[in-house]
Amino acid sequence: MKYTGRFCFVLGTFSLSLLLYIDRTCISVAKDPIAKSLGLTDTQMGWVLSAFALGYALAQTPSGMLADRFGARRVLAGVVTFWSAFTALTGMAWNFLSLITARFIFGVGEAGAFPSMARAAFSWIPLSERGLVTGINFSGSRLGAAFAMPLMAWMLTVLGWRATFLSLGGVGILWAVAWYLLFRDMPEDHPRLSDEEKELIVRTRQKHDADAPALRAGALLTSGNMWAAMVQYFCSNFTFFFCLTWLFPYIKNHYGLGTLEASWLTSLPLIGGACGNWFSGWLMDAIFRRGRWTLSRRLVAASGFALAAAGLVGSLHMETAMGAVLLLTIAIFGADMTLSPSWSFCVDIGGKNAGAVSGTMNMAGNIGSFVTSLAFPYLGSWFGSTDPFFYIGAGLNVAAILLWLGMDPQKPLARKA
Repeated sequence: MKYTGRFCFVLGTFSLSLLLYIDRTCISVAKDPIAKSLGLTDTQMGWVLSAFALGYALAQTPSGMLADRFGARRVLAGVVTFWSAFTALTGMAWNFLSLITARFIFGVGEAGAFPSMARAAFSWIPLSERGLVTGINFSGSRLGAAFAMPLMAWMLTVLGWRATFLSLGGVGILWAVAWYLLFRDMPEDHPRLSDEEKELIVRTRQKHDADAPALRAGALLTSGNMWAAMVQYFCSNFTFFFCLTWLFPYIKNHYGLGTLEASWLTSLPLIGGACGNWFSGWLMDAIFRRGRWTLSRRLVAASGFALAAAGLVGSLHMETAMGAVLLLTIAIFGADMTLSPSWSFCVDIGGKNAGAVSGTMNMAGNIGSFVTSLAFPYLGSWFGSTDPFFYIGAGLNVAAILLWLGMDPQKPLARKA
């Protein structure tokens, strides 16, 4: 980033990604004390974890449409305040029903984050920088989740699980206030942005027809590009969401580790995911600058899915916790390599409706998250082993490679007046 305005924009969205995943991941580390306090079983905790994913998935497209209509400034400030309130309310849960309700509504609030960021990036980021910016933003989510593992282990010991959730809610409200005061939906309207940077952004960002009619639901549902993006993102999230929900208890219990040791080990795949985002964003932009727009999306995504499949299967053959975690780090590195091409693809075909398009893709992806949260404990119960979960995840990654072979980022969604 050469100019201060775009740097500050990415700093703001990166910090939101950190917060987003700290708030989201903390319940995985707090699983045992919450379950003990409220008398919950593993399958009940599976429903608690999946309730977030269901709320998150269902609200994706509506929240993206809100960002397209009202702008990322107001929508992000509003949704961050909303989900922060329910982060705090999680700490006040008194039984299974109150906990699952709080996590479902928390998921509805968080749904507006990434679609709003995608819509803001369409207006603020030149096309040639889109991959790297997307990678940086998603790396924040992975570093946030990685940071949350040892941080939550410490906070739970010092504060207890209830006070921990209350504290995290307060941090989110502070971010929302800062965003509303400092951000503007269009760089042309920002009073502190230099004329030089305004001119550069307007000249190099993706062009769109300002008078084009709004995108209708039919255009989303009849587009082969859109359906392929949705299904491949389902496959990606099936792998990654395991890392946010069941990886910590799986490694801790399977290898007989203590809470702190398990928290440090399970942060490694998330750091690997951050590296995968940085690498894929850089690689995608490098290929794009050589005039290979379609290849820049397809090659990076397919390579990531291949690594994810290999890492999942390979982890089953490791005898030590470190060996398993290293292979899972490769899997998450690969899964996260798919994020920059996936979200850039949505902005490519969605244009000024990038919020709705990316939200629709993310809705499908988080149905994958919902399935993951339940599939892991139920498959373990049915088969007496969680190995089938890893083989299913690997198969989905291979299927996603085939889908990407037919996806075209240069084919925008049709709009009808």
